[in-house]
Amino acid sequence: MKKCAVHRTKIEYGSAPSQFGHVYHPVDGVASDASVRPVVLIHGGYWTTEFGLTIETAIARLFAERGAVVWNIEYRRVGEPGGGWPTTGRDVVAAIRALDGPVPAALPAEVAERVDWGSVAVVGHSAGGQLAVWSVSQLRARTDTCAISTVIAQSAALDLEAGADRPSIRGLMGRPADEIPHRYRDASPLCQEPFEAHVVALHAADDTAIPVESSRRYVEAVTARGQSAELIVVPGEGHDAFVDPRSASTRQTVRLLGL
Repeated sequence: MKKCAVHRTKIEYGSAPSQFGHVYHPVDGVASDASVRPVVLIHGGYWTTEFGLTIETAIARLFAERGAVVWNIEYRRVGEPGGGWPTTGRDVVAAIRALDGPVPAALPAEVAERVDWGSVAVVGHSAGGQLAVWSVSQLRARTDTCAISTVIAQSAALDLEAGADRPSIRGLMGRPADEIPHRYRDASPLCQEPFEAHVVALHAADDTAIPVESSRRYVEAVTARGQSAELIVVPGEGHDAFVDPRSASTRQTVRLLGL
């Protein structure tokens, strides 16, 4: 596919400093009769302010160069006012709901009218994968004007109860699991009720940060309850491959998005 030029716009979806995102859209190179895929991109980084949305900038540009409208979001994280659970998750829900107004308003009319708002994809890496699955489950895969058809959870933290002893998860939740077991359960993607979108647990085989068994266990558990989900394992790569535009993990993501 021929790459096209890309434009980026910053949009705020709330009043806090971290409640914003970048919208990327193709400037040219998209056929007048083509359907444009909307993609919400949620970065990882242990849910902390050590990492921000710029770690996904290269990926966002790649998707947009291939013809997608990309909404790369920031959210309040541990280490800043309002960060932590459940407000971090609520920020992501609010950012996805921005697809109902602020995001399309930022697009040129000739792009906005070709976006398929009935086929939104939500892509999240690592901690962002937890936020992707959880937020789509809260929305029941719909906003007022959009339908979410696909969630791609890239080497994601999908079982917060099993990982409750990890410092990053405990930091997100604020207290140990034995003190607030219901909060860990409510935040865990593995514990969510089925929703009408297909979840792809896309995992790097050589991931040592989050082992592939975590995604395998998630898919087995949720499909048994009726969730549409599958596991795809990318051989020969590790956890950070998903933020590398040249990696096989990124190529697999592009394929799943149909870009």
